[in-house]
Amino acid sequence: MAIHYPNGKSYLKKIGSSNTKRTKNIVYGKRGMSLEDEINESNKYYLESGIAVIHKKPTPVQIVDVFYPKRSAAVIKKAYFKQASTTDYNGVYQGKYIDFEAKETKNKTSFPLSNFHEHQINHMKACCKQDGVCFTIVKFVADAQIFLMPSETLFYYWDRQNNGRKSIPKEVIAQDGFEIAYELQPRIPYLKYVDRLINK
Repeated sequence: MAIHYPNGKSYLKKIGSSNTKRTKNIVYGKRGMSLEDEINESNKYYLESGIAVIHKKPTPVQIVDVFYPKRSAAVIKKAYFKQASTTDYNGVYQGKYIDFEAKETKNKTSFPLSNFHEHQINHMKACCKQDGVCFTIVKFVADAQIFLMPSETLFYYWDRQNNGRKSIPKEVIAQDGFEIAYELQPRIPYLKYVDRLINK
């Protein structure tokens, strides 16, 4: 299926593309889960436990070409993103509006600001002005470390990137934010660190 952005450019999936070569189908429990899968699983636990209501935002897509190989089946051949997306997740926790982005990077020592778009930053800034709780969950894939990075850190580096710095050092993320250790239930217990943001 071909998916296009509003400007007409094609959407190319970089990670996990069907063109990548697969050598062996080895499964190590849940080690191969993406950050998004891990957060979705954690949010399901929070919802079922009555702790919070946080969901992944659906991306609005306009379907323009559909192929019907059978009467009972349809194959989408071409689609466009209707509009630029904001952030990945939002919801309510302890009476607070929660809004955050989830990002993975293969970089070992820093988090590239190119992972964000200006409209996402503007959206998060607007939410913060309304007393919402905004942050980013960053996963450094190489060593499977996960951090909750406060929005203030992201905004600080974003607003100063014209001075030459195009990334946020990992040590700054660790210092300003919180490292999240994997647990059984929920898998990524990020809300206990959100408590610290709320109580700041």
